[in-house]
Amino acid sequence: MSLPSTLLNYARQLRKDQTDAEKRLWHFLRGRRFCGLKFRRQCPFEGYILDFYCHDASLAIELDGGGHTSDEQRMYDHERTKILNCAGIRVIRFWNNEVLNSMEDVLNKLYSYIPADTPLSTKGSPSSGLRPPSPPGRRDKVTNYPMGIERELP
Repeated sequence: MSLPSTLLNYARQLRKDQTDAEKRLWHFLRGRRFCGLKFRRQCPFEGYILDFYCHDASLAIELDGGGHTSDEQRMYDHERTKILNCAGIRVIRFWNNEVLNSMEDVLNKLYSYIPADTPLSTKGSPSSGLRPPSPPGRRDKVTNYPMGIERELP
């Protein structure tokens, strides 16, 4: 079954018009940079568009800004999360300011949501030799694992 063209076009537009928080998190998730897992951004799923989605971990990441503080929006987010959970997708939410100001904490929390039995790719992992280290002096160093966390690869 194909996606409705309006939903697909809206997802494409959202990918073009990312928030600063989405751009920052995508920098750490794209290209299997985070634990070798493939994430998609602005991924359509059953009438919804997930900010970020990893199929292998059945995990959706939602970034919330000030518009998510109203009671009405909170209720909508809660119902949406229940529907996604019923479809087998776990949802983790971060505030935009968390992503912009505490990326290490965000990545550590995200890592804790990845089930232990999730197949982690060695593609792009530190031991694979496929990805060169970040150049010195780079503001945001790209790592495959959050600080202080080790996980054996298959």
